[in-house]
Amino acid sequence: MAIHTDNLQEKQPAGRKMNGWLALSPLLVFLLTYLVSSLVARDFYKVPVAAAFIIASAYAMLITRSVDKTDDKIAIFSRGAGNRNVLLMIWIFVLAGAFAATAKDIGAIDATVNATLKILPGRLIYAGLFLAACFISMAIGTSVGTIVALVPIAAGIAQETGVGVPFITAVVIGGAFFGDNLSFISDTTVAATKSQGCSMRDKFRVNLWIAAPAAILVAALYVVLGLRVDAVPSVETVNWLGLIPYLLVIGLALAGVNVVTVLAVGIGVNGILGWATGAYDWIGWMASIGGGIGSMGELIIVSLLAGGMLELIRYNGGLDFIIGGLTRRIRGKRGAYFSIAGLVSLVNFCTANNTIAIITVGPLARDISDRFGLDSRKTASILDTFSCLIQGVIPYGAQMLMASGLSGVSAASITGYLYYPFALGFFAVLSILFRFPRKYSC
Repeated sequence: MAIHTDNLQEKQPAGRKMNGWLALSPLLVFLLTYLVSSLVARDFYKVPVAAAFIIASAYAMLITRSVDKTDDKIAIFSRGAGNRNVLLMIWIFVLAGAFAATAKDIGAIDATVNATLKILPGRLIYAGLFLAACFISMAIGTSVGTIVALVPIAAGIAQETGVGVPFITAVVIGGAFFGDNLSFISDTTVAATKSQGCSMRDKFRVNLWIAAPAAILVAALYVVLGLRVDAVPSVETVNWLGLIPYLLVIGLALAGVNVVTVLAVGIGVNGILGWATGAYDWIGWMASIGGGIGSMGELIIVSLLAGGMLELIRYNGGLDFIIGGLTRRIRGKRGAYFSIAGLVSLVNFCTANNTIAIITVGPLARDISDRFGLDSRKTASILDTFSCLIQGVIPYGAQMLMASGLSGVSAASITGYLYYPFALGFFAVLSILFRFPRKYSC
């Protein structure tokens, strides 16, 4: 998608530099607040990320001593929150939420699931289920939605075939993260590309060189493992019209149409299909749009808070400090890419949210890219890939917890069967070491 933007954080004059660790400490306060609170609650989704950002942002204002007036501190914070690229990302989140909700309400998810499963051959059920999860997650742009749609079906297949439920649940989780990493309407893709100022289509081309080999390798493994299986899942009658929204979005996105236009067209088409099929009337369509936008509320608020807090950190010299520390011993582009991969992995591990990790690390990654002459498309791909890797294997992530609840097995029992996330990480490391794709790595 041909949207080219500047850095997520526009260049602004910095304030009086303070001690580097002190300037950077709001980020540490955020991570510790969220991590410790979640451990005390024994639930990483009981503590709102926005609350941790509020506390860290208030702390960031308190330590900004080079500005005396509170109004001026708020102005600096608002400058970061109101950055044009942060706002563009938010508009895309709004439209993506509306599209996902209106598509779901006309039965598009059920239609996609049924159409995919209807063509699965019994002896290739594992590979077919994995590819179904890949396609669905690519189409709807959410790993959680894919897991909600497919894990109950996978659990039924486990009963038919006698295979362990943790294994077959892991098959779905792996495929779900394929689309989360690549989809044009995934919030991780939006965050990664907007923070690095590259188009989604270019990032997709780079990312495909990493994700495709991993998916092919894992699918081949599932083919071998499924040769002794002879069970065909039963599905409902396929509503082929329900496939139109996702096929349309994928087609327009691959054609390079602006993401805002793609989502707006998709919402309109969903409305037409909904009225034609009786799924909803005008009021129902409007309610569906409103519900979808509302579902993105926390992510929108977190984006604003993260943008403001990071602007205060940058103003106080924190970004220069961390970049200097990370890059002091780096002697080439490989080291720079690995530093970005390590940063986003660490933040994702602490927050259990890959989108928040990308939003938080994005400005740092852009500055490192500028310093070492990295390709923004490869940097965006590294951000997205390593965040999805960590999110895909931590047992306290939303996807794992959702899959665990739907399948009735523990998250820890699933981890050992997560072949695709580990394969994705393996090929991501290789892409840095051996500089592929070559066009985007030199």
